[in-house]
Amino acid sequence: MKQIIIIGGGAAGFFCASNLDEKKYRITILEQNSDVLQKVKISGGGRCNVTHACFDPKELVQFYPRGNKELLSVFTKFQPGDTMEWFDQRDVPLKIENDNRTFPESNSSQTIINTFLNAVQNKNVTVQTKCTVKEIENQNDKYVVKTNTGDMEADYIVYTTGSSPKSLKIVENLGHKIIDLVPSLFTFNIKDELLKDLPGTSFENAGISIPQLKTEESGPLLITHWGLSGPAVLKISAWEAISLARLKYHFEIEVNFISIAMDEAEDIFQNFKQTHPKKTIGQSKIFDITNRFWQKILDISKVDLNKQVANISGKEMQKILENLCRKKFQVTGKSTFKDEFVTAGGVDLKEINFKNMSSKILPNFYIAGEVLNIDAVTGGFNFQACWSEGWLIAQDLNAL
Repeated sequence: MKQIIIIGGGAAGFFCASNLDEKKYRITILEQNSDVLQKVKISGGGRCNVTHACFDPKELVQFYPRGNKELLSVFTKFQPGDTMEWFDQRDVPLKIENDNRTFPESNSSQTIINTFLNAVQNKNVTVQTKCTVKEIENQNDKYVVKTNTGDMEADYIVYTTGSSPKSLKIVENLGHKIIDLVPSLFTFNIKDELLKDLPGTSFENAGISIPQLKTEESGPLLITHWGLSGPAVLKISAWEAISLARLKYHFEIEVNFISIAMDEAEDIFQNFKQTHPKKTIGQSKIFDITNRFWQKILDISKVDLNKQVANISGKEMQKILENLCRKKFQVTGKSTFKDEFVTAGGVDLKEINFKNMSSKILPNFYIAGEVLNIDAVTGGFNFQACWSEGWLIAQDLNAL
């Protein structure tokens, strides 16, 4: 019986193992940590954002800054609907939330972990933790996997290690080209008077642009202790990951907190001025923002909170609107988004056959997951790539 060694006990590795035909193969998963599926555990704040309810592959690939062309064929074979059905068949009901992120109904990542542990147990898959792979040698179409617990032989390798520099070095030594790693999902560190003392303040839909890169994004925005976060920031950080690394994370952004153009915002303000002339500006609810944020805007615009709306000068109004719709910030660094560290970079996609995720460089060698130069915005997309790629590898091996 032929031996498959899956290197990396994460999402892609376990999904592949769960779909392999155990009658044809002996299957071993090697994981260097003491626990498997660690990213699954912490994903979605411990609830596990399994996938995203986007069922059209053409639409789905738009969420992947790197890998979108290559993943189109992958998603036509296995997409979020298939993922949901796969879990449903194993009595794990999933629920779609308002933003289309999809979680187990139990709201616990442990449900997903248990599903995988049961699946591999039923297939007699050997799982070895605390097993660090040091080197892989290709010997006469077999592989010798050298680990801290001894050498192992494999007929097939499934390489799903995640994007650690060590694991990339191992495949580089085997002949694969590696694209340099840079962080992909991160929040912006900003020190600015407007944001001071307002962590937790959120905006339903804000616009962010990086003028230097001629790029913009919109979506929910959040003020944090360190600066700005939320989907709008994470999206722009993913799409511009490589450019922002080149800028060493020092750049200027422009934020429109209300996603309303200046001239339109001015009309709204003038209207309010005419209908509520006697109200004080500090107590006026002109735009959909919190009172604390509005008062901070007035403060940095040097407008007296107790001034009646009728007495706000044209100059003062312009200053308020500038700070609301065109506020410039200097970003002076980045912070990892929660614990969900995602990277751009990895194995060059030109060297992968996306019909079955096999290496074009090495025989009987498959690569999937974050070790590839594929990454997505936040929302369950990175996991979906892992499930789809792992599934394709299992189908290919089962058909041999």
